[in-house]
Amino acid sequence: MLQAHRLMLRDRHLVYLDAGGEGTPVLALHGHYARARTFDRLGAALAPRHRVVALEQRGHGRSSPAEDYGREGYLADAAHAIEALRLAPAVVLGHSLGGVNAYQLAARRPELVRAVIVEDAPALVPPSADPAPFAGLPRRFTSLRALRDATWDEDFLLESMFEDDDGWGLRFDADRLDESRRRLTGDHWGDWLASHQPALLLRGARSDFLSREHAREMAARRPHTRLVEVPGAGHGIHDDDPEGYALAVASFLDAI
Repeated sequence: MLQAHRLMLRDRHLVYLDAGGEGTPVLALHGHYARARTFDRLGAALAPRHRVVALEQRGHGRSSPAEDYGREGYLADAAHAIEALRLAPAVVLGHSLGGVNAYQLAARRPELVRAVIVEDAPALVPPSADPAPFAGLPRRFTSLRALRDATWDEDFLLESMFEDDDGWGLRFDADRLDESRRRLTGDHWGDWLASHQPALLLRGARSDFLSREHAREMAARRPHTRLVEVPGAGHGIHDDDPEGYALAVASFLDAI
C-alpha cells in the first residue's frame, strides 16, 4: 500500500501516495473523478525497482479544490510535485485526463520529464457525449447503494465515495469537474508532437475514448513512441487488466 502524504501550495494542498524507495521515480496522474489510489496495484507491482508517486490532482479525493481547472493549473501542480519532492527528471504516467497532463508537461517542462507513459488519452480530445453526468445530484445519500444507483455503477467511482455523519457522498465537486472535462476538450496535437522523450502509449482494445486509428496516428507521427494495445481492456486498462498493464509499464521502464 502506498503511504499518504500532503504537499502544501500556498492556500491549498495536494495529497500524494508514495511507494517509497530509491528506484526510478514515476509520477502517476489519475483520470477525472478518480484518485491516487488508482495506482496502488501498479506501485506494488513496480517496487522496489521503481518508485511510484501518485498525485491526487486538484479537486479530486482529499486534495483541495482550486479556482481554475484549465490546462495550466493541472500542469503547475504536477510540476510543483516533481520539484518539491525532488523527482526530476521523472517518468510521468497518466490515465485519461492524467495522460494529457503527462504529455503536455513533457512538452512544456521537458527538464522535469525523463519519459512519458500515456494510458488511453488522445491528442485530439472530443467533446463528451455527457458533459454533466452528475448534474443535480443531492449532496448526500442514505446508503452506498443509493449513491451507486444515482451515478455510474463503475468500480473506479468507489475510490471517491465516502460516508460521514450526513450520509454517503462523493469526494469531488461535480460542477467543477464538469468544467475540467470541458476544458480538456480540444486539439492537443501540438503538445503531443512537441516533446521528444521516450513515450509509451497504451490503448485498451475495447476503448471508446481512444480509437485504434487515432492511437496509430499518434505513434506514427511522434518519434520514440511505442504503442501497445491491451486485449480485452477498455478505457481503464489499469482496472481491466492490472497484470498486463503493470507488465507493459515495467517493460518500458526497463528499456529506458
